[in-house]
Amino acid sequence: MDSAKKEKLESQGWKVGSVADFLELTPEEAILIEIKLALSQNLKERRQKLMTQAKLAEKIHSSQPRIATAENGDASVSIDLLIRAILATGATPQDIGQVIAKIK
Repeated sequence: MDSAKKEKLESQGWKVGSVADFLELTPEEAILIEIKLALSQNLKERRQKLMTQAKLAEKIHSSQPRIATAENGDASVSIDLLIRAILATGATPQDIGQVIAKIK
């Protein structure tokens, strides 16, 4: 949001902040969410180039709906599942590290 718009909203009594502020997240919680979202997006991109959700689910002994849930960034999906799924697409630990390193 540009500063002029922010100033206008604040002058009218609106409180302007981030999602983390609104949800009262700690810095660590906010970063964890960013990591999970980045991993979910990377999983989806990699998997779409290589195989179906059903095939990936078979490889990691999961289900196709669970892969869909993981790719959509659902909060119920563990980082463990995301990493196992990404590795099953042929990614290396270094690839996963690069995904995380791009988070600002």
